[in-house]
Amino acid sequence: MRNLISTVEKMINIDLESERLIYKRLSCEHVTDTYVSWINDPEINKYLETRGNYNLDLLKAYIDEQYKKEIYFWAIHLKGSKKHIGNIKIDPINLKTNSGEYGILMGDKINWGKGYAKEASLTIIKYCFEELKLSKITLGVIEDNINAVLLYKKMGFNIDEVKPNVGTYNNKKSNALRMSLHV
Repeated sequence: MRNLISTVEKMINIDLESERLIYKRLSCEHVTDTYVSWINDPEINKYLETRGNYNLDLLKAYIDEQYKKEIYFWAIHLKGSKKHIGNIKIDPINLKTNSGEYGILMGDKINWGKGYAKEASLTIIKYCFEELKLSKITLGVIEDNINAVLLYKKMGFNIDEVKPNVGTYNNKKSNALRMSLHV
């Protein structure tokens, strides 16, 4: 446990890479019109708590706030072009349960369906288990977000809880799933 605490206390958010992707700490360099367009796109944000009305100033304030927290929050870039296509994070980390909360946003619709979400997820989860020494990764997902739920199940996540009527997503009352993956 001491190894986990010392690692987490330092919060060294290092750059990582996988076969086709590079993961860079999310920072002010990622404040772009493209990122704002993702957050404001109804197709991208239909299952997110954040649902548009963003501008560059709001995005900058959000990223600055996250950066100051020194959380594990990466921008996902394509290796070849260095294009920013999404974000992935583990936050918060709970030292009592030795777990971290996972979240991902794949904003670049041109690159949907190419396996980048799975590649990014597996890379970050491996980092969490092997380097941060977490024993569990948790997540919340809207039940109607079928592609995400299928991806999480393929990666080994199990449904721990169904939370009924958590809000309106994609223009209908929706349930949320709490899922977890154990080392």
